[in-house]
Amino acid sequence: MLVKLWFYLAAGFGLSATALGAYGAHGLAASGVAGHLVSAFNTGVQYQFHHALALLLVTLALRGRPLWQLHLAAAFFALGILLFSGSIYALVLFGTKGIAWLTPLGGVGFMAGWLSLLLAGRAWLRSE
Repeated sequence: MLVKLWFYLAAGFGLSATALGAYGAHGLAASGVAGHLVSAFNTGVQYQFHHALALLLVTLALRGRPLWQLHLAAAFFALGILLFSGSIYALVLFGTKGIAWLTPLGGVGFMAGWLSLLLAGRAWLRSE
């Protein structure tokens, strides 16, 4: 059940990153948003893309080995996307500066996801 959730989230994050990237490249700058905010927006898109792909790969790995560390990595990647990229999008699009503290928490989520993936790899290799 969770594997399906991770798969659909990965696909949804990839789809929305594509749409947001197109908006950032074509609509955002044309709307008069300051250059440093366009750059921040594009950073959010890049991190979302990278971690959507990581989430997809974790989902595929779960089909071969249902390790709890892989589920943890998936959860942290999804949380990182929502907090890191989401807070940047909110700042740029709506001017919500009050949630900027979520951005570094999202970064910690990304790092926790990669650490969980490392631990999953250790468990996987030990069992062979």
